[in-house]
Amino acid sequence: MEIINWKGIAESLLFAAGDEGLSLKQIAHVLEVEELQAREIMDSLIEDYSNSSRGIMVVELAGTFQLVTKKEFSAYLKKLVESPSSASLSQAALETLAIIAYRQPITRTEIEEIRGVKTERPLQTLSAKALIKEVGRAEGTGRAYLYGTTKEFLDYFGLKSIEELPPLPDKISEEEDSFQEEADLFFEKFQELDS
Repeated sequence: MEIINWKGIAESLLFAAGDEGLSLKQIAHVLEVEELQAREIMDSLIEDYSNSSRGIMVVELAGTFQLVTKKEFSAYLKKLVESPSSASLSQAALETLAIIAYRQPITRTEIEEIRGVKTERPLQTLSAKALIKEVGRAEGTGRAYLYGTTKEFLDYFGLKSIEELPPLPDKISEEEDSFQEEADLFFEKFQELDS
């Protein structure tokens, strides 16, 4: 009889899902088990993490399971975020930030459609630097997180409000199929602000 490492599989699913997490129904669907069995797997995984010295744990928030860092290590995470070596943003992070600034509130999927590449890592970096935050949930399947900029974003760029961002040309709405061009335009305008 084959032994299936359900908890290991569930753990990898949560890692891949990132900050959006997974519902019990989604986990049950992927594992091809009943929700009752998926609940037992998740409860066991939560218990494993709570009884270990690891820096992360599994939590259930608003009906979704997520991997998160433990509160007792928050002081170290804060030092990491505030360290000088992490002061500059990568081009991917700047592109993502520009799209969020101009299109907020916006989901990760919508950002990825504009950029044409995965955006999970830049979103984590920007959240860690408090430049963006979750501002709600989108309607529809999965209720994805919506991202918006923060007060720290305004402070960083010396803006009083988001309305002070340089205006984008009208041509964006006329060329909706040109996602890459749109991303370039967002980034170009954002660089004007940062210079």
